[in-house]
Order: sequence, then C-alpha cells, then structure tokens
Amino acid sequence: MKNKIVTAMTTALVVGAASTTFAATNPFSDVPAGHWAYDAVTQLAADGIVEGYGDGTYLGNRNITRYEMAQMIAKAMAKNPTGSDKAALDRLAAEFSEELNNLGVRVSELEKYADKVKWTGEFRYRYISDRRDNVNGTKTKNNDDWVHFRLFPTAEVNDHWKLKARMTASYKMDEDNTGTFNLTYAFAEGTYDKFKLSVGKMPFYSNVDDGLVMDDFFSGAHKWKVNLEAGRWNLNDANDYIAANLADDTAANYQGAELSYDTGSKFMIGGSYKHFNSSGLKGAVGYNTKGKVQDDADIWSAAIGYNFDKNVKLFYSYAQNPTADDYNRAWTGQISYKGTTRKAKTWGAWAAYRYVGNNVAFMPTYDTYTKSSNKKGVEVGVNWAPLDNTLTSLQYFNGKTLETDKDTETLFARVSWFF
Repeated sequence: MKNKIVTAMTTALVVGAASTTFAATNPFSDVPAGHWAYDAVTQLAADGIVEGYGDGTYLGNRNITRYEMAQMIAKAMAKNPTGSDKAALDRLAAEFSEELNNLGVRVSELEKYADKVKWTGEFRYRYISDRRDNVNGTKTKNNDDWVHFRLFPTAEVNDHWKLKARMTASYKMDEDNTGTFNLTYAFAEGTYDKFKLSVGKMPFYSNVDDGLVMDDFFSGAHKWKVNLEAGRWNLNDANDYIAANLADDTAANYQGAELSYDTGSKFMIGGSYKHFNSSGLKGAVGYNTKGKVQDDADIWSAAIGYNFDKNVKLFYSYAQNPTADDYNRAWTGQISYKGTTRKAKTWGAWAAYRYVGNNVAFMPTYDTYTKSSNKKGVEVGVNWAPLDNTLTSLQYFNGKTLETDKDTETLFARVSWFF
C-alpha cells in the first residue's frame, strides 16, 4: 500500500513539475509520514481518483513534499469526484490551498472544497487560593489548580445556519486523576439579516450586567438584538449556597429578556429580567417571603457604562431578587484601563468594588468568586499577552463575607494558550 501511495503521488508531477512558482511556505518541506493526508490519499488511490504510472514503476520509499502533494490534488480535482472521495479531496484542498494558489490552480469558491467543520481550541491552567476567617476564630483555606483542554468546532450547514459546540476535558493537578470529559454545549445558530436565533444548549451570560447574575449554559432558545430566552437551567451549576440547599427538582424552567442601548463608542445603558421556577428552590437558603416558601426567583438588573476614551472605561451594574428575604442584592462598580487581545504585548488592568449576594448572583462571572458568592470587597486584576495567542491573568480580592462579616481573600491566576 505504501508503494501504491508513492506511485500515486509521483504521477501527479505531470501537472507542473517544471513550475518555478513555489508556495509562500517552504515548498520542499516534507509532509510528515503520520499526517492525515496520507490516509486521504490512500482512499483516493484505492478508488481510482489518483492513478499510478501505466508501467507500474515506482520511485521508492521517499517522503512527499507539500509542493508535490498540491500537484497531486490539482490533478485529482479535475476528476470531480463525489461522495466520500469528494469529502476527502475537499479537506486536502483546504489544507494545501496556499500551495495550490501558488501553482496557479484556480480554485473557484475555495470554501466549497474546505472542510465544513472548523476547529479552534484552548489549553489553560488555573490556580485559585481562597481564605476565610470563621466565626469560631478558625481559618478556612482552599486551594484549587485545574487544567482545562477545550475544543470549539463550528460546522457550516448552509448560508444561514451554523452548528457550534464546546468539548471540555478537565483534571486537577494536585490529584493527578484521569479527569472528566463532557460536551459543555452544542447549539444551532441561524442568521437572517438582523434576526438571529439559537436553539440547543448554549452560553448563558447576562450581557447587560456583564455577568453579575449569570455566566453558565442553558438549554432552550435565544433570540438576539432584543434578547429573548427560554429553556431549562441546571441548578447544580448555581453558586455553592444555592446548590447545597436544593430540594427535589434540580432543573429550573427559565424565561428572560434583555434590552440595551449602545452608542458603540461612548455610552451604554440597559436592563434585564430573569425568571426561574423550580420546586428545588424551596430548599435553597433565603427563599421565603413573609413566611411562604417560594419556588420562583424573579431577578432584574440594570447597568450603565461610559468610555472616557479608547483606554478608560467606567461601568456600574445592579441586580435584585425581591422574592428572597436575604442576600438578595448584588452590585459592582469597575474602572478598566486598556484591554488585552490575543496579540503579543497587549495588556489591561482594572479595579472594582463588588457586593455579591448569593440569592441574586446565581452564577457570577467573576473569577475571584468562583462558585462562592455572598461576599463584598475590592478586586484588582491585570491581563497580559506575552506572546501571540497566549493570555495570562492575575487577580486579587480582599473583603468580607456577607453572612459573618469576617475577612476573606482570594488569589486567582490563569494562563491560556489558544489555537
């Protein structure tokens, strides 16, 4: 079979072996023996899409170059294969598109030859140290260090619809365990002019208040612009206070709406409403009003933001849950300077005061809070990209717990590599 592959590739040299227009990337770099292209070529050769010399001669067991691979693909494209052969050739054409272009091969609408599924990803290490003073005079210290490997596939269905997903593998460094692997979310996203609709399990983020109330995932439907949402949310993902006191039903019915106005450069204002209903909330801390046990949570929030210039931004958001008697308010004020991208040497910093009650901030986005809400205090942080596609973050929180008014502090560090 290996000789068959070599023969198939050698035949392709008739397309333009004498050409002096080489690829911008090194045209003489070998395609590694373990590269997936060899399997694709094996399939095409077996199906007669790529043919060997008529006399059956071979050039021996040598490595193929990317330039030669592109010549072979160009010849095979002229046969217009169908089915699985077309799929294999589409993927090859996408991989070697730069070499094909430099060969002078015109690939009209190259996307039709491209792999319909595009992959991006992230590898991150996260460390959290959380310390609290207890009422009895003792101290509690929790350290966590996690490794996460995430893959983000996006599949093109047609001109209007895409499929998006996130797969996550996680394990704790200090335990050196096998970890977990799960499909974090998967949803279909449709775009029709200014109208967008998502259906499935998707990111659940309170855009207006910038994650003060929620940063998780829910199953249902989501419409953009005037954001309308409906579905189900797993209450086990809520902060530790809620999750530890659930009754029988751990899934809540959810409906929500957000409305915002953004000038695009200077000023932003908005408001939102979120309704949760589940008998599981009857067991959660604080869910009683005037002696009646509640199975509903009605959370509203408002926010305002102002950009003084391209570097300095001021933001304030407030949220309240009137169905809860205690710890039913949350608010944050933050000033930010600059900001990071995935481009090397970009950085940003911020300082904020946060007051986060557990019966309104169900799953806040703040890294120094993790799943432990119900505290107030000052947070400072800095993000820095030392290299392209490499992002680091260092954050520190110092304050008090709302239930005991005792000192608490959290140190958070993270480094992420994107690909």
